[in-house]
Amino acid sequence: MPGNKRERLIYLLRHGKIAIEQNERRYIGQIDIPLSDEGVCQAYRLQEKLAGNDIAAVFCSDLKRSVHTARIIAAKLELQVQSRRELREISMGDWEGKPFREIAQAYPEEYVRRGNDIINYRIPGAESFAECKFRILAAFTDVVKATDGNLLIVGHAGANRLLLCHILGMPLENLFRISQDYGCVNILAGNSGQYRVKLLNGLS
Repeated sequence: MPGNKRERLIYLLRHGKIAIEQNERRYIGQIDIPLSDEGVCQAYRLQEKLAGNDIAAVFCSDLKRSVHTARIIAAKLELQVQSRRELREISMGDWEGKPFREIAQAYPEEYVRRGNDIINYRIPGAESFAECKFRILAAFTDVVKATDGNLLIVGHAGANRLLLCHILGMPLENLFRISQDYGCVNILAGNSGQYRVKLLNGLS
């Protein structure tokens, strides 16, 4: 009976804190920044928090901060980490790594246009949130279909928000109403492509 099918748990994480100046906000997408010392500590706390869980596979994006976090967690689970380029954060193109302030001064019209249409506006050389959503959903679906049992995915703030918006049935315009702190845990439960959110932005 379909109703008796074992429910899967999917642990959707954000990587630990990154090694970058925090004195002002920057556009951080696919620029490959490593974990900070604090981020490594967060990853080890996640390792302890998740060590006793029945997890069958660990996936992550191929960016350093995601891979490092995933490998620390997977070590105690005695699992190999499988990285996927398709699970990367949204691309910020020409604005990668630059402070918001600098972009607002250098590209005032583009800055305002993106603010007015945050979902569909595409930064030069980048992708829009709408485009990123299709990429992330396709990657998530492929990973889920290719595995059995409970699953752990170390993702990114923007990518996670897009996936959570989809699962919650929220308009993408509301994606920044979902908090995704460094080292957070979200838990999805369900099967056959139907999931509910059991935990949102949980911290160790």
